[in-house]
Amino acid sequence: MSTTTHGTSRRWWALALIAAAQFMVIMDTSIIGVALPRIQQDLGFSPENLSWVFNAYVVAFGGLLLLGGRLSDLLGARRVFTAGWVVLLAGSAIAGAAGEVWVELAGRATQGIGAALIAPSALTLLMVLFGSEPKDMTKALALYGAAAPAGGTAGVFLGGVITEYISWPWVFYINIPIALIALAAIPALMPQGQTRRGSTDFLGAITVTAGLAVAVYSIVRASEAGWNSAQTLVGLLVAVALLGTFLGIQAKRRAPLVRLGIFRTPNLGAANVAQLLLGAAWIPMWFFLNLYLQQVLGLDAFASGSALLPMTTIIMVIMIALAPRLMNRFGAKPMVVAGLTVLALGLGWLSLLRPDGGFWVDVLPASVVAATGMALAFIPSLGTAIASARPEEGGLASGIVNTSYQIGSALGLAAMTALAASLGAGNSDDVVALTGGLSAAFLGAGAIAVAGALIAALTLNRSRSRHTTPGERNDTAARSGVTG
Repeated sequence: MSTTTHGTSRRWWALALIAAAQFMVIMDTSIIGVALPRIQQDLGFSPENLSWVFNAYVVAFGGLLLLGGRLSDLLGARRVFTAGWVVLLAGSAIAGAAGEVWVELAGRATQGIGAALIAPSALTLLMVLFGSEPKDMTKALALYGAAAPAGGTAGVFLGGVITEYISWPWVFYINIPIALIALAAIPALMPQGQTRRGSTDFLGAITVTAGLAVAVYSIVRASEAGWNSAQTLVGLLVAVALLGTFLGIQAKRRAPLVRLGIFRTPNLGAANVAQLLLGAAWIPMWFFLNLYLQQVLGLDAFASGSALLPMTTIIMVIMIALAPRLMNRFGAKPMVVAGLTVLALGLGWLSLLRPDGGFWVDVLPASVVAATGMALAFIPSLGTAIASARPEEGGLASGIVNTSYQIGSALGLAAMTALAASLGAGNSDDVVALTGGLSAAFLGAGAIAVAGALIAALTLNRSRSRHTTPGERNDTAARSGVTG
């Protein structure tokens, strides 16, 4: 179904639902941050296992995004989008009602599975709805992109308010009414997709998810076990073996989860690397900045969430009002390189924070610079990644780019957590040591952003491929009847 048959006004309401989906899946990564101490106390988590309340969601989310994209291509994006909301609702109910550690982790993993179905199908639906008009497509991508940082900040803010004034289970229960509203709206707003023949590579999905989970676990535990310990080395070797097995499966299957040849498409691989490194630099910044605000400056949950609002405002303004114009004028490559460079400058500035610092001097200016860089790089790299693929592989391209960002986020956070802990951030009673560890994490994240800028400068191609823009790509899809 093309945009002309779907209705001009209705598709903007559909975009609101798609943006809400992006908002939700990112919010669920951050909303539990302030609630973790209460969850630990009530359910009996050990300190070393508490991070898995976060990681269980992110690993399931990032590891299964490729499967979600493949299912969107085979079963239709609307069906997978609907199923994702149902699974997210179920996971939220389980996580909120959990009375034991394993139940809580099962609920969080189930939430991640739901998010892995929602995210790629939502992006595919966006391309279907707005693909025939490139200008509208750019605006839609900007609104979609702005929903992610808004969800991250809202999660911190709402998590603090809910934990302080209601109770921690409601950081999960809040998803339930939103999911019910989304499920009621989908039939009226979303285009009816078409199915295609093909098999689903569940073995590939299992090996890639297991490999990523083992890699994240090994990196998170490395600060305690030691980088040269048998536990860390064996874990990383197992992760490499599982991911290697995944690649071998993909190379041999007729209908793989990921057609490896897709990475030979001009700019697709380079744009995904940019998204991966962008997530690996940005998410640690957000995570450790929240720790600095609460554990060093002593702000409460409400004030800490409020302190992050300027970043969100800057990101939304740039993504919606400025990024589309800059894209039209300069193209994707200069914006990705410039954005990652500016992000690196902001992170370097944040690494200078002081134990006796303050919000207005140490946090606000540097965080605004970092947010500007993130906003400049995100939309061009995202748009390039999805515009480069074949029309019939829209769901796969959406799954790959979402996977790149989420896995980059998980691995970047794991690595910077290990770095910060090894340099003093594990000692919350010593503010000087804690600040030193946080500074190292900001500097490490800045180095990741610098690497991203250099790689983008060397690998992104200014020339246009045959899939020039998301609009042109999906106009072809609409004419051929492939609507996700």
